[in-house]
This record gives sequence, C-alpha cells and structure tokens, in this order.
Amino acid sequence: MESYSKSLVDKKIEEIKAGRNSYEIGLVTAVKEYILTVRGLENAVFMERVLIGNGAEGYVNAIRRSEICVTVVKSNGPVFIGDQVRGTGETYKAAFALSSFSRVVDMFGRDRMTDQVLEDAEPIAIENEPISIMDRGKVCRPLETGIAGIDLIYPIGKGQRQLIIGDKKTGKTQITLDAIANQKGKNMVCIYVAIGKTKKQVKRVYQELLAKGCMSYTIILAAFNDDTPPVLYLTPYVAASIAEKFMMEGNDVLLVLDDLKRHADVHREISLLLGHVPGREAYPPDIFYTHSRLLERGCQHLNGGSITILPIVETKGGDITGYISTNIISITDGQIVLSKKNFDKGQKPAINYGLSVSRLGGAVQEEKVKKLGTKVRRELLSYLETREVYELANMDEMSPLMRAKLKRGAKILEGLIQYKYSLQSPETCISKFSAILQEGAAEGNEHS
Repeated sequence: MESYSKSLVDKKIEEIKAGRNSYEIGLVTAVKEYILTVRGLENAVFMERVLIGNGAEGYVNAIRRSEICVTVVKSNGPVFIGDQVRGTGETYKAAFALSSFSRVVDMFGRDRMTDQVLEDAEPIAIENEPISIMDRGKVCRPLETGIAGIDLIYPIGKGQRQLIIGDKKTGKTQITLDAIANQKGKNMVCIYVAIGKTKKQVKRVYQELLAKGCMSYTIILAAFNDDTPPVLYLTPYVAASIAEKFMMEGNDVLLVLDDLKRHADVHREISLLLGHVPGREAYPPDIFYTHSRLLERGCQHLNGGSITILPIVETKGGDITGYISTNIISITDGQIVLSKKNFDKGQKPAINYGLSVSRLGGAVQEEKVKKLGTKVRRELLSYLETREVYELANMDEMSPLMRAKLKRGAKILEGLIQYKYSLQSPETCISKFSAILQEGAAEGNEHS
C-alpha cells in the first residue's frame, strides 16, 4: 500500500513538472513580431536577460503560470517556434560611455553616426532603485532657460519636472534646445532623448547644438522611428539612469524627453502584443505608473546634484485634456502650454500664458526677479483678458486709463517675443521689463 501511494505521488510530481515544462533551457512556442512565448525557464525573473538560439537577445517581460514572455531587443534574424532560449541569471542592462558627449548614441553605447560601439562603453542598469525621499532636498535653485516668458513668469528650478505641451510645429523642441544652449559655461550635463524621431530630425538637432557650441556638455540619446518598439520603450529609462549616474557624482543634469506621447504609444503596442487587458484608449492599466516612475527620477539630491526633466507631449487640435496629457500634467510640477494660434500670429515662443503653470513659481527665483515676475504676470494676464473683450472696439472710444493699460500689456507681450537662440540673461530681463512697467506707470499717472 505504501509503495502504491509513493508511486502515485511520484507520478503526480512528474505530471506537474511536465505541465510546467520544467527545463533548464526554454523553447519558443509562439512568436508575435518581437514578443516570444517561451515554455521552460521556470527560475526566470522579470527583466532577466535571455539569449535566443539565433543570436538574438531580449529580456523577460511577463511571467505566467506555465510560460514566460520574452521581448526581443537585439535581433539577428527571424526567430522560429522551437528555437532555444537560455536564461543568464543577469538583469538586462544597457551600455554607456563617458565619450558619449558630443555624439549621437543609442542605449547600446553605439555611435549612431559611425555605427561603431564606443570603446569605453560599460554596462549600466536600465532602472535603479528610486531615490529615497530622505535623500531628496528642496528645489530652490533656478534653472535659467534664457527665455524671458519662462524665467520671469513660469520659472523652472533645478530638480523640477516641467512639461512642454502643444500641437505639432509650435516650437516645443526649440524651447528645450534654447534651454540646453543657455547652460553653456554653467557646469551642467544635458541629455536630449529622441524617442521615435526621424534621422533627419535628430541630425538637425545635432547640427544646431554643434553650431552653438553646446555639444561638449550634451549627449543625444536617440531611438529612431525605424528602431524596434522595445528600444524606443527602454531608451528614456536608460537616459534617466545615465542622469542619475551624473547626479550621484554631484552634477546638475538637464534631461529632455522628446516626446512621451510617442513613448506611450509604443508601450500600448507592446502591452497589446503581450495580451494585457486594454483600458482607456487601449492603453494598458499601468500607463500612469510607466511615466510616473520615469519622471519621479527628477529631483534635487542632498549631495548637491540634481536632475531637471523637461518632458515633451504632442497634442492634437490644442487639446491638453487627452488621457496621456492629463496623466503627465498630474505627475509634473507644472506645464508650459504652447498655442498654434499664437505661433501663427508670430508670437514666439508661442506660450499660452493663461494655461501655463509652474507649481514652484517664486520659490526658485531671486527676490528681485520674483517681485518683477509677479508684476509682469499680473499685467500680462490682465491685458490678455481685456484684449479679448475689447478686440473689436475702437481705441478712440476707450478711456485713457484703458488705452494705457492695453498699450502697456502690448509692450510686455512684444518684449516676451524671442526667436530661437536669442537668449536673455536675468539682468537683461529685469532692466527691460522694469523699464516697460515704469513707462506704463508714468502714462497711467498722467491720465488719472
């Protein structure tokens, strides 16, 4: 009886092992583009690097009861059902080289201009442990962009996350390039991340920054539109990991993510292929977490270093209430909203001063700049509101005080117009707008 019971137990164990396909080497059982379903590798862990029989490599992206899903990152030809998949026991890593400055590189440490892997490239984690709240300091130092409408009215601090949002062709990327150019000689590390951009677009960014002498402190980390979706998905996290490396060494870092709407679309595609349950607009339920865990890397560290993140989101029809837009607005510390209408009128940068917000505001400004910025913002918003009401009115029929108010507001708005790379120092902003306000006050006193 005892031997019979033992044989039943042994038989059941064999059935369980067979059902779980418990092999040291897994086998591909299904292929959906770059997503592989693999039976075996029962000891695999999430984000583990795996090697595929044809020389490709990827990482474990989902673990199920009797199988795992592998995302192929580096391909070496087609993968077929029955190909072997071997676990490495290592977390999947990217590569980074200190010689990446002045270059366009990818997450594998490869120079995209020469297509050669940089000699000093070393492995770097795709995601690190989040910075503890106890290691985060107060954001109180200004990051000067050289754009008066931002530095004066909606300031950005070192360690802040400030969203740049607007329609296509409204100057979103140009604002970030101006900010990078304004860091020249300020001991800043700048990382521009191109997500799903064409080679022509990235080349233009590279040539402009090179012409302005900005590439010596700038890294362009590119995932082109013809790269695989897994590369596009991972690249922003690699950029954040590189930024954290410099921050932990006490450096201030400016990280530009261009753009996160494209990143969200890539994550949606991967999630649908993995069979995840779609939610609103077919995005997966974890889309908020996907971006929050990326943007929360921005901070002021107690060791003196910081990461300032400028994510970009493209909208359609000026609608900033879309799913991805509102998600990122709720994660960041403010947003600079760009208007197609303002851009077409020649107001550059095409900032919508009524919808834009900086939640830190004067906390990162010097007292003199803060006082002036408050006055300029109040006058400007009052002018914009009044202009809408009196747009078709006859100026001669207005009261002298109203005419003076509209004239003063128009001068402020005109003073905020800046073309690309025409950067202004805080001192220039103070002298220019102080003069405008004083002149307006003098005219107002004459008519009162």
